[in-house]
Amino acid sequence: MWRLEARPQPSRALSYASPLIALAITVLIGVVLFAALGKDPLRGLQVFFVEPLKSAYALSELSIKAVPLVLIALGLAVCFRANVWNIGAEGQFVVGALAAGWMAMQAGPATAWLGHGMVAPVLVAGAVGGMAWAAIVALLRDRFSANEILVSLMLVYVADLLLAWLVYGPWKDPAGYNFPQTITFDATTRVPRLVQGLRMNAGVVVAVVAVAALWLFMFRTYRGFALQVGGQAPAAARYAGFSSRRAVWTALLLSGGLAGLAGGLEAAGPLGQLTPYVPAGYGFAAIIVAFVGRLHPVGIVLSAVLMSMFYIGGELAQSRLGLPKALTGVFQGLLLFALLACDTLIHYRLVRSKGARA
Repeated sequence: MWRLEARPQPSRALSYASPLIALAITVLIGVVLFAALGKDPLRGLQVFFVEPLKSAYALSELSIKAVPLVLIALGLAVCFRANVWNIGAEGQFVVGALAAGWMAMQAGPATAWLGHGMVAPVLVAGAVGGMAWAAIVALLRDRFSANEILVSLMLVYVADLLLAWLVYGPWKDPAGYNFPQTITFDATTRVPRLVQGLRMNAGVVVAVVAVAALWLFMFRTYRGFALQVGGQAPAAARYAGFSSRRAVWTALLLSGGLAGLAGGLEAAGPLGQLTPYVPAGYGFAAIIVAFVGRLHPVGIVLSAVLMSMFYIGGELAQSRLGLPKALTGVFQGLLLFALLACDTLIHYRLVRSKGARA
C-alpha cells in the first residue's frame, strides 16, 4: 500500500515553478489529445498558443477575455487568502451586469449632458450589484453559519434565472423582433475603446489599477495583513484581536464588488446589451486563474492571459480544425488537475506503508 507523507521541507523553487510545470504537462497531454483526434499537434498548439498573440486584433480580443478574469480572480484571491470560499463569483458577475444594464437603460435626453461621464455610474452600479449579491452569502455565514461554498454556488443559478426572467420579460426590447434581449445601450454608457477599430477598451486600465490597488491592500495595509493572518492562522488572529466577522464581510464584499465590476464592463463593453448569454463561465474559470497565479496579483495577470488564450484557442479550434468548442474546458481542467498534482507531490511524497508486500 502506498500513502502520502508530508515532506519536512517542501522545495521553495519547485513551489514557484509549479504553474510552469503544470503548463508543460498540459501542453504534452494536449499534443497526445490532438494526435488522438487525428489533428496535427503542431497546428493545434499554434491555434492555442500563437494565434491569440500574433496581431493587434488578436491581442485586442485577448484583452476582452482577460479583463473580467483578472478582476474576478483578484477578488477570489482575497477571499481564498482569508479562508473564505466564494465559489459563486459567476452569480455576482451576472448580477453586476444586470445592475449596470439597468443603469445604462436609464440614459436618455436628461443625461445627455453627462456624455461619456455616464460610464462611471454604470460601472459603479455593476460593482454595487455584485457586492449586494455577495452580501447575501456574508450575511448567511455570519448570522447562521451557513456554508459559503454551497450558498454562493446556489446563488449562481438564482442569478441566471433572474437574468432570463428579465430579458424574456420586463426588460425585453419591444423592437427586438421578440429576441430575448434588452435595448442596445446608449453610446454615452458604453466603455470607451482604447484603439480605433479594435474592441480593446478602458477595462484594461481598470484592471491594471485594480491589480495595483489589490497588491497594496494585501501586502501593504493593516487590514490586508489581518485578512491573511485570519486565513492562515485563525488562532493567532483571535489572539491578536482580529475580527473574523469583519474578515468575512470584507473579503466577500470586495470579491463581489470586483466580480460585479467585471460584469458591468462586459455588459457596457463588448456586449452593449443584456442577453441570456451574459454568463460566460468567467466566474468559475477565475478560480483556476487565482490558483495558477498563486493568489498573487501579478501572477493572476499572467494566469488570466493564459486562460484567455485557451478561450480564444477553443474558438479557433472549432472554426479552423473542426474540433468542439468544449476543448477550452478540457484545457482548463487539465491545467488545474496538473497544478493540483504538482502541488501535492511538492508538499508530499509517496511512501510504501510498513508491512506492505514487496
